[in-house]
Amino acid sequence: MRMPRRGLVIQARTRWLLVGLALLFSLILLMYLLECAPQTDGNGSLPGVVGESMGKEYYQALLQEQEEHYQNRATSLKRQIAQLKQELQEMSDKLKSLQEKKTPKVSGMNYQGTKEQTSNDLLEFLHSQIDKAEVSVGAKLPSEYGVIPFESFTSMKVFQLEMGLTRHPEEKPVRKDKRDELVEVIEAGLEVINNPDEEDGQDEDDGVGDRQLYSENDFIEGYYRTERDKGTQYELFYKKMDGMEYRHVTLFRPFGPLMKVKSETVDISRSIINIIVPLAGRTEAFAQFMQNFRDVCIHQDKRVHLTVVYFGQDGLSEVKSILESVARETDFHNYTLVSLNEEFNRGRGLDMGARAWEKGEVLMFFCDVDVYFTAEFLNSCRLNAEPGKKVFYPVVFSLYNPAIVYANQDIPPPVEQQLVHKKDSGFWRDFGFGMTCQYRTDFLTVGGFDLEVKGWGGEDVHLYRKYLHGDLMVVRTPVPGLFHLWHEKHCADELTPEQYRMCIQSKAMNEASHSHLGMLVFRDEIEAHLRKQAYRTNSEAVG
Repeated sequence: MRMPRRGLVIQARTRWLLVGLALLFSLILLMYLLECAPQTDGNGSLPGVVGESMGKEYYQALLQEQEEHYQNRATSLKRQIAQLKQELQEMSDKLKSLQEKKTPKVSGMNYQGTKEQTSNDLLEFLHSQIDKAEVSVGAKLPSEYGVIPFESFTSMKVFQLEMGLTRHPEEKPVRKDKRDELVEVIEAGLEVINNPDEEDGQDEDDGVGDRQLYSENDFIEGYYRTERDKGTQYELFYKKMDGMEYRHVTLFRPFGPLMKVKSETVDISRSIINIIVPLAGRTEAFAQFMQNFRDVCIHQDKRVHLTVVYFGQDGLSEVKSILESVARETDFHNYTLVSLNEEFNRGRGLDMGARAWEKGEVLMFFCDVDVYFTAEFLNSCRLNAEPGKKVFYPVVFSLYNPAIVYANQDIPPPVEQQLVHKKDSGFWRDFGFGMTCQYRTDFLTVGGFDLEVKGWGGEDVHLYRKYLHGDLMVVRTPVPGLFHLWHEKHCADELTPEQYRMCIQSKAMNEASHSHLGMLVFRDEIEAHLRKQAYRTNSEAVG
């Protein structure tokens, strides 16, 4: 009698499994029909068209964007339906095989046990891929070039480091498989948030009506990177328009289905950032920096403290005057001015700024006077640094010389209009490690900067390597809200021939794009060609 009972149990389990899959298939089909229904809201807008004329081209672009959105959504749902059909067919075939198969030996492992063992082995392998990847714990790396950087994305754009001569620093995903991948990941993150399980720390007894549901419009930004022998990691952030809480979902694709790593709520409403700026001279640049600080930090973010570490006496009174003027006009007094009467040392300035804070733990942003940042970047800073777990090393977009970029205009446009991610306007400064967000305790625990490094450069790489050799995770990714403004670079006569050559190379890299530099090199040839063309045109007109 034992064999028939086992068969009944197996049939009952598989029958319930088929019923569950059929219900899931019906739900996805209903979602597909609802999503493909035309919306009547009409409030969606395209980024970058604010203030432009509401003409025919605008509406054509709007229609194209909406059409792409629906096509991507429909394709994703069709793919899920096809996968579900395939799974139903496979389960049906397995059921038939199970019903027809007889147990070969009473004392041996039965078919069900073999099937369960295979499934357990597969899950164990997939989870081992997560454990081996740098997802939850940082890996010790030999150098700064060992880090696999993330690439960041929104629902419309991808910000990428690897460009070559054809790709752009900011662009829409051109390949269909990349578009489908990102759409699938965003939807998978929504599924995790809107249907939490016990591991997410939310009570399953809470009804859907008591829980705030998230949609694609609540997706803020994401990062992804691929370890070629393990899989792809995705960090996703969602936020309601009127809230300050972020939902953070980590997914991992171990060269197979996506697997949830964690889902958590991140509250950054009380997260203060101590922005530390070392400075010597450069008072005009500091005045421009404070204008951006006033707009972003004082008027928008309102959760920052500014620490300026000034070297020397020349220009100190002017810096004090700028700070006092901003304080009077905005009633902002969360700043500290540290004065050091010694030779400039960036590492020592940042170290002094970190130690000048006397209120315990704080998130620090090491910044330079030539850096322009947005309120969105400050939130990215908060979301990607965690005490004792990870530090944030964003890749800055460095702007070229505006006199060359906008040579066809009488004067370059205002700085705010130069902040665009284009190949001819700038490049991702992936060799720079000076801009970073990290907690004070992590900075002090790792030993801070190497104070033996003099002047500019070198100290940031030493600190970066300390984190790479430790257990903290280093989050390295280009971010759209962080720019390095161009300023003239001087190569001193005291440099050795080799140092001077390297200085000139660095200056050329920061001066203009490949194509613009080529136009400068071949300027005489181009002008000669234009003169010949003009002479030929005039000769033909006279003839």
